[in-house]
Amino acid sequence: MRKGGESRSMSVIAHPPIATGTPMSLSTLLPARRALTVCLAVSLLAGYLPFGHAALVVSGTRVVFPGDKRSVSLIVSNPGERTYAVQTWVNTAADDTTTAVPFITSPPLFKLEPGKEQQLKLNGLPHDLPSDRESLFYFNVQEIPQVQKSDQENALNIALRTRLKLFYRPAGLKGNPIEHLRELQWSIERVDSRTQLRVDNPTPFHMSFIRIDIKGNGQQLRLNSPAMAAPMSTQTYVLSGIDPAEGLQVTFANLNDYGGITPDLTASVRVSH
Repeated sequence: MRKGGESRSMSVIAHPPIATGTPMSLSTLLPARRALTVCLAVSLLAGYLPFGHAALVVSGTRVVFPGDKRSVSLIVSNPGERTYAVQTWVNTAADDTTTAVPFITSPPLFKLEPGKEQQLKLNGLPHDLPSDRESLFYFNVQEIPQVQKSDQENALNIALRTRLKLFYRPAGLKGNPIEHLRELQWSIERVDSRTQLRVDNPTPFHMSFIRIDIKGNGQQLRLNSPAMAAPMSTQTYVLSGIDPAEGLQVTFANLNDYGGITPDLTASVRVSH
């Protein structure tokens, strides 16, 4: 299997990043006099984006939380020469701090000095998430460089945020997404004068595509980093320059649980009328 991957997605106890229910302000973390601070949220969710955008390194590009575990661990390391304040939290795809989530990070806020690393724990909380399919959340790591005394008063300090997909996988689910790739059902159709590719995902797993190629009858198109197909649902993709026709095929590659890229798999495409 080729190496690759994503860079850097009841009674529930909400865990906002800090007690106020919002991420801690940069002015709180970095009390620099008259320093202009800009928070740049960078979502590193696809395999073609390098983790090099961030100064800190997270051990993994996605997180799978098994339903029979109470916690999972990750490592955040600082290979650079600056000290960072680091804030961690879990939220939903909506990227808010008000929706309750069944996970809490420990520690939620810490300082990471050059050459050091910090173990993080994602702890599960009581919940009533579906037991027949995965649920998607996002694990956030925000790095905020400490202002040096030598920095100019108008220095620009940028806080980078890495978001990793966090998949809660119920204990009753057997196998992993890659074992179910052949169960995906592909079709092509015309909707409102547009051609779209449709994939039906009858499995309980999220299917993370790194690319999809549509070929046949002299037609060809590649979709790079297409949207993920959620469990037991349908995902569609608008196709430009492709006409619905018999004989079309898709060749696709996915990301596995570790962020590696799977070998290409080819499937027939049914024409919907």
